[in-house]
Amino acid sequence: MRTVTGRTDHVVIVGAGLGGLSAALRLAGAGRRVTILERELTPGGRAGQVELDGYRFDTGPTVLTMPDLIADAFACVDEDMADWIDLHPVEPAYRASFADGSNIDVVADVDAMADQIAATCGAAEAAGYRRFVDFARRLYALERKDFIDRNLDSPFDLVRPSLARLAALGGFRRLAPKVASYLKDERLQRIFTFQSMYAGMSPYDALAIYAVIAYMDCVEGVFFPTGGIHAVPAAMAGAAEKNGVAIRYGTEVARVEVVADRAVAVHTRDGERVPADVVVLNPDLPVAWRELLPAERRPRRLERMRYSPSCFLLLAGSRLPDAGEAHHTIHFGKAWRSTFRELVDDKALQSDPSLFVSTASVSDRSLAPAGRSTRYVLVPTPNLQAGIDWDVVGPRYRDEVVARLEGLGYERFGDSIDVETTITPADWGRRGMAHGTPFAASHSFFQTGPFRPGNLAYDNVVFVGSGTQPGVGVPMVLISGRLAAERIVKADVR
Repeated sequence: MRTVTGRTDHVVIVGAGLGGLSAALRLAGAGRRVTILERELTPGGRAGQVELDGYRFDTGPTVLTMPDLIADAFACVDEDMADWIDLHPVEPAYRASFADGSNIDVVADVDAMADQIAATCGAAEAAGYRRFVDFARRLYALERKDFIDRNLDSPFDLVRPSLARLAALGGFRRLAPKVASYLKDERLQRIFTFQSMYAGMSPYDALAIYAVIAYMDCVEGVFFPTGGIHAVPAAMAGAAEKNGVAIRYGTEVARVEVVADRAVAVHTRDGERVPADVVVLNPDLPVAWRELLPAERRPRRLERMRYSPSCFLLLAGSRLPDAGEAHHTIHFGKAWRSTFRELVDDKALQSDPSLFVSTASVSDRSLAPAGRSTRYVLVPTPNLQAGIDWDVVGPRYRDEVVARLEGLGYERFGDSIDVETTITPADWGRRGMAHGTPFAASHSFFQTGPFRPGNLAYDNVVFVGSGTQPGVGVPMVLISGRLAAERIVKADVR
């Protein structure tokens, strides 16, 4: 494994997102002096939070899986995650609602889920579900150790016995037909393949290895911390500061000073020069390359990369209660395969989109005033490469989303809105995300694993976050912090 060269005593991390905080905890535990420079006034990056008149909304991820990865980061500084985060399982993990009026609650207990599938879809589908879980579990075990949780410097790093076992298992087939080999009911196929959109791919184009995303949430379970997902980076930042990490909020970085292939300092917008032995960059990788590092070393392939679709978010505080709702509900439209063609191939707004609604106040009443509720409504959209003028389209699209929700049974939704805000692809772009997508570069074959932009640049610049290895999603970003720390810490023991 390649590591940074030279001294590693003082590490400057640009950005207090989940990847930067994961790296900071590990580096602090390894005895490094760590300084984090964060342009916002709070930690979290994409896992942010906004408060509007007594309502609190997460502005990024709402689905939290694999909490052992968070616990592992805390353990690096001898902290117990339970002392910092009040975490609860979400049951059901999702409620899948279909255009024919049927609903299926996705629960993490395999036996309970199989019983529900048997009652709803038949015994043969329940047996197929059990076979799918066995496939996904074996897939995850193979991927986690050798491909996800490991620094990869070259495609040759993939050449090991587990690669052959992945191929034999069917991991390099397409996701949709692989899942269909276990599950014939189209509703179940949708439930266990929609997660490929997190990786920026249609389930008909994504590799079957991405069934591990469905395994993480539908089998291992979904969790929610009191205070919202933003409570995770807030707690990680607190633990980091307790253990000697200096976090400077409201400090925007202008550039990284590089001398003879080595970063020597970070310069802030205020004109301060912060010396560093190592620099860790948490901003979106292509943006960090473009705005913070010298142009002459910028990889040309960044200009050729394909980026994931984006999303439109409506965050609404409602005067109506949320009685009977699930924490997470996916409202599938009538259309399915054609929606991916519209979104990914045509780069157009979907004619019949599926909607994701997170009603976090179901799990945490403190997120809304008494008797009221929160709604986080996500609709997949093209990224900014589509050329849509969101400053013009956004207000109209907001009205279409509200009308769609009312048609789905959220009665008087528009009239009940107490406070609201929207986030469009243009807003994501203004927040520093390449092409206005919070989902980074898509996970096509040649943008996955060792083919994804590497996390080590120059002699001592390391990237974390969804733009580098291993990829998109809270678990992957947390792992990216561990991989970055390994590049730095192992430099002392070569």
